Amino acid sequence: MSEVKKIATRASYGNALVELGKKHDNLVVLDADLAAATQTGVFKKEFPERHIDCGIAECNMMGIAAGIATTGKVPFVSSFAMFAAGRAFEQVRNSVGYPHLNVKIGATHAGISVGEDGATHQCNEDIALMRTIPGMTIINPSDDVEAKAAVEAAYEMEGPVYLRFGRLAVPVINDKPDYKFEIGKGVLLKEGTDVTIVATGLCVGGALEAAEKLAADGINAEVINIHTIKPLDEDIILNSAKKTGKVVVAEEHSIIGGLGSAVCDCLSAKLPTPVCKIGVNDVFGESGPAVKLLEKYGLDGQGIYEKVKAFAGK
Repeated sequence: MSEVKKIATRASYGNALVELGKKHDNLVVLDADLAAATQTGVFKKEFPERHIDCGIAECNMMGIAAGIATTGKVPFVSSFAMFAAGRAFEQVRNSVGYPHLNVKIGATHAGISVGEDGATHQCNEDIALMRTIPGMTIINPSDDVEAKAAVEAAYEMEGPVYLRFGRLAVPVINDKPDYKFEIGKGVLLKEGTDVTIVATGLCVGGALEAAEKLAADGINAEVINIHTIKPLDEDIILNSAKKTGKVVVAEEHSIIGGLGSAVCDCLSAKLPTPVCKIGVNDVFGESGPAVKLLEKYGLDGQGIYEKVKAFAGK
């Protein structure tokens, strides 16, 4: 069996910006002294006149991007999720969200898979923060193919977008001829009858792995990829919940305020359904190898499998 190709979505982000930059002269990239880490250094090399390094001043960078957006250009603002969503929250809210400006936020190094950088840099709260900003679109791609498609879709749409990328190389699962990305539309990856697994980001690959293990136990799991957390595709979730009667949500984010909370909001209002949320359980992360951390926090394929099996068997 050939080895599965793995690519970090932060690398996909940088490469997608270069390709878009070749087609659109109005695309500008801003960084906060992290071009090498966010992988936007490739854009800087190709289009130095359209790359602005704002230094370690993320809040100021958001204000600069807001000003640039008013001129008709499309700024992509790049930094770690902890700084883009956390440190600069007020500027994102007031300078970008409130006037609904066409600013795209490329937030890399999200979740505990940042690894050895530790708890201060492992942002497990960013989706929750961005969900509270009116009019903010939130996209969390699962692999290289989806990340590149998401960047292009973000450019094409009008309004603020929060794009969430990871540091860890993840399996490419969407390299299919019929793959189609559409903002606000979930993707049914596997049909099932016994339980629904709704996943986002790197947990999508883990959910598919878990579904294979569950099948061996006689549990037929449906798997849905929710790349756009806001606006949420409620129809795909409701239709699946009607069929299976049980829903599990897997995300590399706090169980408070993320995709799990969005799904619960939807189901509690329209179709009360038992839900199990798999994520970071109201704790800070810790320093360690990314893969080992995912295992410890139950966010890998085995961890998702064990939790779904226990929940589906109730």
